[in-house]
Amino acid sequence: MLGKLLAAFILIPLVEFTLLVKVAAATSFGTTFLIVIATGAIGSILARREGLETIRRFQLAMGEGRVPSREIQDGLMIVFAGALLLTPGLITDTVGFILLIPAGRSIVRTWLVKHFMGNFHVHVSNGQTHHHYDSANDKSSSHHPLNPHDAIDVEVVRKDKH
Repeated sequence: MLGKLLAAFILIPLVEFTLLVKVAAATSFGTTFLIVIATGAIGSILARREGLETIRRFQLAMGEGRVPSREIQDGLMIVFAGALLLTPGLITDTVGFILLIPAGRSIVRTWLVKHFMGNFHVHVSNGQTHHHYDSANDKSSSHHPLNPHDAIDVEVVRKDKH
């Protein structure tokens, strides 16, 4: 895992730089610079809008007594999208914009669940009500709505691969 992460930190900037140089050669340095600045500006506006909408949906879920799991996932993806859009590059900007669009987040969420959920056990509790999810068995215990005024404790445990 660490090797893949290190490779990504080396290869992605190298590919981004190469792509920016090729775009600048095909157009001009000024055009390429404007593209990078425009995608960052547009991305920050979209990230703010989507972030505020996610906060609104988070508060609504809490008010209804639901665990705001989708809202938390969306919030994390929006923050990650913002970081990608601040990074100069066309590939990172594309991925960032995909994460800012609700349909894009839905596709990424589906992929992440399929890719990672077989490796986790999730436990959610507010002290009185408990919810367990075992991804290997795709089993979920029934639970009652959580009181939004109670503290919520979430524990995600990665299962050992043997």
